[in-house]
Amino acid sequence: MPKILSVNTVQPPHEVKQEQAVALTRSLFSERYKDIERLLNVFQNGDMETRHICMPLEWYGKDHDFEERNQLYIQHAVDLGAQAILSCLQGYGKLDAPIEASEIDAIFFISSTGISTPSIEARIMNIIPFRDDTKRIPIWGLGCAGGAAGVSRAFEYCLAYPKANVLILSLELCSLTFQKDDYSKSNLVGVSLFSDGVACALVSGDDSELNVKKAVPSIIATTSKLMPDSEDVMGWDVKNTGLYVVFSKSIPSIITGWLGPFVHEFLAKHGLAKDDITHFVAHPGGKKVLQAYETALGFDEEKTAISRNVLRENGNMSSPTILYVLEQFMENEPVAGDYGLMAALGPGFCGELLLLKWE
Repeated sequence: MPKILSVNTVQPPHEVKQEQAVALTRSLFSERYKDIERLLNVFQNGDMETRHICMPLEWYGKDHDFEERNQLYIQHAVDLGAQAILSCLQGYGKLDAPIEASEIDAIFFISSTGISTPSIEARIMNIIPFRDDTKRIPIWGLGCAGGAAGVSRAFEYCLAYPKANVLILSLELCSLTFQKDDYSKSNLVGVSLFSDGVACALVSGDDSELNVKKAVPSIIATTSKLMPDSEDVMGWDVKNTGLYVVFSKSIPSIITGWLGPFVHEFLAKHGLAKDDITHFVAHPGGKKVLQAYETALGFDEEKTAISRNVLRENGNMSSPTILYVLEQFMENEPVAGDYGLMAALGPGFCGELLLLKWE
């Protein structure tokens, strides 16, 4: 089965402590909310300590139109995306040897926080010497589910083309969408959670000539699921000044009731149950989302410890976050034969699951 050979992440340049984010939000929201200190508890209750963003913190307290935001998105996406790709191609202890860009047959680019035509991977191909016949598959709009979906689509590509080596570049600059004059509760919750991140993963088919030094996860199967008539759960409202976050407070309760049957049915199709899963590679949408995972699946906090740590140190970076989690699992070197489950949820409302086995 296709294998995930390498995952590498890149931190955007500006680190922000949670107390700094609180101070900025207080300065912008205090005149609108008399009970601002009570509302700011969402920052303290979110189990986050730091995050990384692409612009200095003071930039976010000023007015910016959609054009400026999007130009910054393109600029930083090309720079950070190229860094992530080069790191992934190096392998850093995972691959037998670094590989050349010319050995890559397809690139899936995953993002939902900016717009670029030509898309970002095309711009990066003018910096890094990929072959000119490399397939480009940009995917927009999957939000937090995008990283897992990108790996699923790469898996399917490698089933069709077993010799293929495929990159998934997942990149979100959520901070550039921040609207300082949006006083909605969704925006307040979004500010408390979201951050910027970039990750790149390498997936190879069964007949690829690439080799690895250690056990890596094979992708056994994937599945997707859409909840009908749930467009208002999460997403963007597109307005003149940019993207305005839609983030329903019902997300944890939706996960609790919806995710369990989805996961159990998927595992049962492959003769497995939740107790067969050693490694739960979960997108940490937030503290309450992780708690909802645990409730829905009957997992204890040990199963979500790595996801919780990624959230604490990086925030919710939308699509690349699950690849940050996967990177840590791979660095911990699971035992050959261990099963893993990747799970991410996003706009639609939708879910993406991948069954992994370390080999």
